[in-house]
Amino acid sequence: MADLEREIKELIVEALMLDDVTPEGIDSSAPLFVEGLGLDSIDALELAMAIDKKFGVRIRADDEGNKAIFANVKNLAAYVAQHRG
Repeated sequence: MADLEREIKELIVEALMLDDVTPEGIDSSAPLFVEGLGLDSIDALELAMAIDKKFGVRIRADDEGNKAIFANVKNLAAYVAQHRG
């Protein structure tokens, strides 16, 4: 799971073009939205598309679990691991 978390951190930095953030600087348990990385809903959409493209895991915009899925890198990695083909 640590490898998947690292891949997702790299994807976050690349897909969202976070010039001032390194994958190593992202805490797996820190919130991705508001506090933490401070991402917004547009970032979530771009990240969901990048995850679909890289891992083949689709996260629907109307999924009621999105708040939990995108809470932090750990949750995102767990979701991708669970839904990967």
